[in-house]
Amino acid sequence: MKLKTISLHYYFKLFILLLAVTSCGISKSIHDIPDVSAYDATIAKKTTINDSTFTSGNNSLAKNKYGSYELFVEGNAYQIGLNTGLLTQDLFATQEDAFLSKVDELVPSKFKQYLLRKILAFYNRKMYLHVPEAYKAEIYGLSKYASNKYNHIAKEYLRVMYLHGAHDIGHAMQDLMLVGCSSFAAWGNKTEDGQLLIGRNLDFYAGDDFAKNKIVAFVNPTDGYKFMSVTWPGMIGVVSGMNEHGLTVTINAGKSKIPWIAKTPISILNREILQYATNIEEAIAIAKKREVFVSESIFVGSAKDKKAVTIEVSPKNFGVYKVENTNQLICTNHFQSDAYAEDKNNLKAITESHSQYRYERLEELLATTEKLNVQDAVDILRNKEGLHDKAIGYGNEKALNQLLAHHGIVFKPEERQVWVSSNPYQLGAFVAYDLDEVFSETATSHVQLSKPELTIEADPFQYTQAYKNYEAYRIASKELQHAISANTYIPSKELQETIQLNPNYWEVYYLVGKYYYQKGFYTAALNAFETAKTKEITTVPDQEELDKYIKKIKRKLDL
Repeated sequence: MKLKTISLHYYFKLFILLLAVTSCGISKSIHDIPDVSAYDATIAKKTTINDSTFTSGNNSLAKNKYGSYELFVEGNAYQIGLNTGLLTQDLFATQEDAFLSKVDELVPSKFKQYLLRKILAFYNRKMYLHVPEAYKAEIYGLSKYASNKYNHIAKEYLRVMYLHGAHDIGHAMQDLMLVGCSSFAAWGNKTEDGQLLIGRNLDFYAGDDFAKNKIVAFVNPTDGYKFMSVTWPGMIGVVSGMNEHGLTVTINAGKSKIPWIAKTPISILNREILQYATNIEEAIAIAKKREVFVSESIFVGSAKDKKAVTIEVSPKNFGVYKVENTNQLICTNHFQSDAYAEDKNNLKAITESHSQYRYERLEELLATTEKLNVQDAVDILRNKEGLHDKAIGYGNEKALNQLLAHHGIVFKPEERQVWVSSNPYQLGAFVAYDLDEVFSETATSHVQLSKPELTIEADPFQYTQAYKNYEAYRIASKELQHAISANTYIPSKELQETIQLNPNYWEVYYLVGKYYYQKGFYTAALNAFETAKTKEITTVPDQEELDKYIKKIKRKLDL
């Protein structure tokens, strides 16, 4: 994400908007608190087994040997929120620090923070009308254990509610490239045993600290169906999950306009589908009921239907994409249904972003494996190369594995089995779980939830020099970006060392070129930019940016 200088004109517009905020009546949303008086609020005390294992009655939180947390909670909506908050309180505080401490870093001015709070309240003024009451009760229970450290942004309940829309806002700002997910499904004669098999990467990046405390949550609600999801502290919505009927849901961002008002967060809609649908038809019916504020593909797999579809939702449109005459479905970050055939934003995503490239790469990899199994699916999610196995640089968003994913996940819905990646990215072990066993009435403990014998081992790549170089490149590239923004000096030797850490990636040459251009070393800058053009550039706007620099330099050098 590249931060841009904000002009005085921009702040004038914010000031005008602030005047509108103060006159537009947001008090109802700010003071809306769910009525939880009808809920049984009884929960057991928290018991500490060791420094990473805790229980509360039949509820538990334990850290597995791969570094991910496994959470089991049950009860009514309010109890689920309370139990989750009780068990994850420390993790929740850490997660808020990882996400919200960036506010002070990016917006140091107290006046600008004041503007931001007002705009946030105005933007989210209608969200409370679009979140089901049961989920508001769950969020309220969870918020009882939220820190008051960030009450200057919003009070605990309101702040947790707002955070459920942060994922959508990241989606809407696709030009900032916070999201670039890839998903696929295969069934029938395309899989080893004929069963439905689904794989997906969630490339939602909000900083390294944000991805540290991954939670694999198993929820046994009083109302609706039992389900699991991969989440993070403070999040009751679902981005990847499967329920007891073998219905799976994952989400892929579509190209959106910047929304002006928040409605139903996509993760809340996803949660509702997972908790109340048993097949594709029921999932579609639930999706049609809700108003969303961003464009999203909801990738739905169904054990009952033995196939997968994508439900494509946006503020003003709705479509369902079902494949014909094939036993595989691919989804990246553009829509495929007839409903979006003429959609300008969608067409722009196809032509200008890296979505189509990853789609074609998935097609290529699926074609090379005649009968897929779980290991094959994991290998596809971990793939770091471009089309035709081209080396495109580590971290390139055209790769399926962009080395920034929050998680990768594989489902076998008909057997109620799921594999979830552990850190780092998709490179750690894929830990296996069996929902039938986890939710069995004969289960005596919910502390040990995984099936170790089905674990997919860690990717050996993480132990290579290439991986170490990539991690070093991530640090070096941030230092280079800082030097550019602060106009500070970096020795030429260090610049060359940075290039050698990730020599196939166009971005490193682009950054070095920007640095040289800023310093007035135009010939060196031109060489760097022209080298960048020989690499696999991520998007059309990136290509255009390079071309602009090259044109300006040639003009300066009279070439």
